[in-house]
Amino acid sequence: MTIDWQAIAAGAGVGSIVGLTGVGGGSLMTPLLISVFHLDKAVAIGTDLWFAGLTKVSGSVAHHREGHVDYHITSRLLMGSIPMSILTMVFMHVVGISKSKDSMLAYALGIALLLTAVTVAFRPVWFRVGIWLERWITRDNRPTLTVLCGAILGVMVSLSSIGAGALGATMILLLYPRVDMKRLVGSDIAHAVPLTIVAGIGHASLGNVNWMLLVELLIGSIPAIWLAAKLTRHMPEAVTRMALCLCLLFAAQKVLLTA
Repeated sequence: MTIDWQAIAAGAGVGSIVGLTGVGGGSLMTPLLISVFHLDKAVAIGTDLWFAGLTKVSGSVAHHREGHVDYHITSRLLMGSIPMSILTMVFMHVVGISKSKDSMLAYALGIALLLTAVTVAFRPVWFRVGIWLERWITRDNRPTLTVLCGAILGVMVSLSSIGAGALGATMILLLYPRVDMKRLVGSDIAHAVPLTIVAGIGHASLGNVNWMLLVELLIGSIPAIWLAAKLTRHMPEAVTRMALCLCLLFAAQKVLLTA
């Protein structure tokens, strides 16, 4: 068996960005799998779903141990996201979205990348927006809105592999602006793990996962995430946020132009 050092390096690169910024794994890995490794879009999305789910497991466990997961928020998101993810995968089976018919996935991926870029670029603004929205988002309707946001994420993640990180965190911030940031991040990661794995199982049933490449990506990414996370205290958040935003915009352009 020949080791693909390019795949290990790619995993390390994306893992470093995830460790530095906390987001960007799915947003960057799927375009990378398409442009560098020339995978079909459906296979790239399916492979990335497993990559995202498995790399976030350790983070989810760590946040749970620290008490940073608000399970009321996480469970409501999952009430919307898991059923919609399953329905989306059933839809993909019925209409035959696969390796040979993936233009719909390309457009979903491109739009998700653009939304994530906007989310990352204006992250400091979302807290103030959430406080302003509190006049309409009340204690009574917040649970229903949380389930609805989960449903939106379920569809988006299943179609594009993107959204469980930056977009999910932004939705939580808009609905729960007064939640401690550590609990927001922990709840977002705890929600992302089961969602990406359920969607990944659906894509695997369609044959849309390159398992060997996935293993090589994980070999590079897991130690890189750990090392980069140690360096975050020395990096200005504005710099890493802007770098990620530019990468997302470039990736969106590449995906949409080849759709």
